[in-house]
Amino acid sequence: MSKIKIGVYPGSFDPVTLGHLDIIRRASKLVDRLVVAVAAHSGKKPLFSVDERIELLQKALKNKNTNINNNCEIIVEGFDNLLVDFVKEHKSFIVIRGVRQYSDFEYEAQMAALNAQMADFDIETIFLASNAKYQSIASRFIKQVTQLGGDVSSFVTPNVKKALEAKYK
Repeated sequence: MSKIKIGVYPGSFDPVTLGHLDIIRRASKLVDRLVVAVAAHSGKKPLFSVDERIELLQKALKNKNTNINNNCEIIVEGFDNLLVDFVKEHKSFIVIRGVRQYSDFEYEAQMAALNAQMADFDIETIFLASNAKYQSIASRFIKQVTQLGGDVSSFVTPNVKKALEAKYK
């Protein structure tokens, strides 16, 4: 029996976008179990609580258009500790990160190096370049567009759009 590969995809997911879902879809082809880790302390002031973000992610993942690999178990869970500790708790050594552009890669590479130095186990970070059609999507822009009355339906799932509009009413 071979050992299952467990990956952790951390982020703030405030809110989850089609870009995030694309990274989840693609990561689900690389691992047997993917833990989508919703950060409580991301250094950002979130619009949605951790519980709301987890619920939005779970509903978005059930959307039939996400095309998630059915052979991969997807778990969505909040965390408020160091990423390396969270990864170790889940018996993983793989961190998945999506990068939209070079500036993202620079930041993510620094975080990967820091995590590798802090970990008392081998930890690998896999960088997945964003699909070209999702490179411009950032959660902060989605929130701004919604707040100003714009239509974000081509960037998020219907449940996320509805939740955003409710927050800004």
